[in-house]
Amino acid sequence: MKGRVKNVLLVLIALVILMQFYQPAVNKTVTTADNVDFITMYSPPADVAETLRMSCFDCHSNNTNYRWYDYIQPARTLVESHIQSAKKELNFDEWGTYSQRKQERLLMSIKSQIADKKMPLPSYTWIHKDAKLSNDEANRLLIWLKKL
Repeated sequence: MKGRVKNVLLVLIALVILMQFYQPAVNKTVTTADNVDFITMYSPPADVAETLRMSCFDCHSNNTNYRWYDYIQPARTLVESHIQSAKKELNFDEWGTYSQRKQERLLMSIKSQIADKKMPLPSYTWIHKDAKLSNDEANRLLIWLKKL
C-alpha cells in the first residue's frame, strides 16, 4: 500500500512540474491607441488614477502587472482566464472605442460594483492584497465617478 501511495505522489509531482511548461500569453501590449484609455479621457486626480491602476487595471486593461506567483500553474491558467473574461466586459485601455451608450452603462456598473464591494473580486484581493479597496479609496472613487 505504501508503494502505491508513493507512486501516486510521484506521478502528481511530475504532472505539476510538467504543467509549469504551459504558460499562456501574457496580457501586455506595448502600444495602445492614442487618447482612448479611460485615464487619458477623464484625467482623474492622481490618487484616483493610482487606485484605478492598482485595483482595476490588472484585469480590465491590456497591461497586467503580474506577480511571481501569477506564473505558477494551474493558477496561471485561471488568472489568464479571469483577465480575458474581465476584458470582454470592460477594458479601460479601449474606453474611447466604446459607444456613448456603452460608456454610460459601464460607468453605472462600475459605481454599483464598487458601492456593493463586488469589485475587485474577493477571490482576486485574497491573493493580491494591494488591490483591495479601502473604504476611503472606494469613497474617493465613487465621489469622482459621480461627477462624470
